Amino acid sequence: MINPPSTFVCNEEEGQHWYDLFSRGARDWLRHNEKIGRAVREKLPELIANADVLGAGDNRVKVPVRFMEHFRFRLCPPDEQTGVGQGDAKVGDNLGRPSRKRAQGEKEAGGDGDGGFDLTLEFKIDDIVDWLWEELKLPNLQPKSGVASDDEYTREGLNRRGARSRLDRRRSLKEAIKRRVVNPDGPAFVNDDLRFRQLVVRKQPATRAVVFFAMDVSSSMRERDRTLAKMFFFWAMQGLRRQYEHIEPVFIAHTVKAWEFNESEFFQVRGSGGTVASSAFGIINNIIEQRYDPSRYNVYLFYASDGENFRDDHDRATAGLSEIASIANYLGYIETPASEDRALETETANIFRALIDGGATAGSYALINSESVWEAIRGFFQEQAAESAA
Repeated sequence: MINPPSTFVCNEEEGQHWYDLFSRGARDWLRHNEKIGRAVREKLPELIANADVLGAGDNRVKVPVRFMEHFRFRLCPPDEQTGVGQGDAKVGDNLGRPSRKRAQGEKEAGGDGDGGFDLTLEFKIDDIVDWLWEELKLPNLQPKSGVASDDEYTREGLNRRGARSRLDRRRSLKEAIKRRVVNPDGPAFVNDDLRFRQLVVRKQPATRAVVFFAMDVSSSMRERDRTLAKMFFFWAMQGLRRQYEHIEPVFIAHTVKAWEFNESEFFQVRGSGGTVASSAFGIINNIIEQRYDPSRYNVYLFYASDGENFRDDHDRATAGLSEIASIANYLGYIETPASEDRALETETANIFRALIDGGATAGSYALINSESVWEAIRGFFQEQAAESAA
């Protein structure tokens, strides 16, 4: 997608748009791009809600957009005219036999009336992410290394002994020429002229991460709440993919108990009963201990809830979350409140607020609608950029 040049100044009050400064063809092309971008942006919530694309690497999504034509004059069809000849007919007068009403389920007869049609455009997820990052002015994060390192073999130095596959022919020929300069009568080539490239093991910083997506799936979580949470999870994941070479998502759902699911099951599971957040934090700590050594993985946690939690669970939830915070790069709390005036004033929000006040690297975001998702994503990645620059 194309952004307007920053050097152009337009008077919006007079209706002048920045692409009016171009020729007719360029204006049409730029206006088309702008409308396509707007159509894709409007369809993103629906696409993310209906497709399992959170863990996608090179997935494509199809976006239906309305076909756009140039404005032109067109004669009104005869059946839409508001008068008959020079008579006194008015709008609403019956001028012929009333048409028979179709019965329910009856197929409509073929006709010759105009109908609209849509175009289906196919985009790569990465292309949409690039466009959205420009639209939201999100920072491009620098690759972040882990505490540990991976072993990597690199070429370093030469030796007179080695595997034939690593023979450096050019360097061997140079050694032979140097020897013959000193001793012109010597043989053309001897074994001591051979040089072999050596491989050594170097420690490289590990750029890998595990991202835990945890969500309250009790009966109080509505379908709207799930959709907003999925939107945030998706864009957070896509942004982190730009920072890490290897990234693994883990999906945890809970009510009074917690379970690990794959991606497709995670967004379909529904529970009933109460909400005990400590059950999710407990299973996350167990998974980290068993599968993801914090010295080798950067750890992220995003937890989505409507904010309600069993009051007697406050201490256990705080302890479990504090344990994760001690090893995690970031904790994100996504709340989908029942009403906007109660946003981030709930039991769970208070637990996260206490961690933030204690110096933990964490953030809380209230998701009211799709626009608040973009604001939350912008806030999260701006915090990450500030932390990287510090």
